[in-house]
Amino acid sequence: MSNQTAEHKTHYRKVFKSDHLGRADLEDLIEEGSKLVFTISHVRQEMGAQVAGKRIDANIAYFAEKIKPLVLNATNSGILRKITGSCFIENWQNVAVQLYVDESAKLKGEVVGGVRISPNAPRIAKPVVDKSNAKMWEGAKAAYKRDGNLQAVLKRADITPANQKLIIAEVENG
Repeated sequence: MSNQTAEHKTHYRKVFKSDHLGRADLEDLIEEGSKLVFTISHVRQEMGAQVAGKRIDANIAYFAEKIKPLVLNATNSGILRKITGSCFIENWQNVAVQLYVDESAKLKGEVVGGVRISPNAPRIAKPVVDKSNAKMWEGAKAAYKRDGNLQAVLKRADITPANQKLIIAEVENG
């Protein structure tokens, strides 16, 4: 057993890295504490894409977050079709998804584990409007001035009843 510290050792998964999102990447993200919730910015059909050392025709999902693109297999494509209600990849954009490692995923009949898109919509917490975020606070005040209520803001953010009263008072008292 080596006396080297963990940061100076080479993890066995490093050799399996690729240009596309894979199980090893998700395991790294899980170790970093990620909830694995990402937004698909768009999907492109790519002919002759280089995937795992082979050229294939594939639908590839690109994310708004800074992570590798995901090659969409038939299972994940079917899940996206259900989530979006569309079979057209052009409609699979700006879609929040939660990824997970499916230990039972097979490749050429062998169980190897793989990346799956959860069929359940991820729970994404709304931002909270309070005085600690001046930009959101001022935006809520501007919305109240414009609309006479906070309904538009409450669709996208949470505001406690006390802070709603404070916003209204600040607007009305100039």
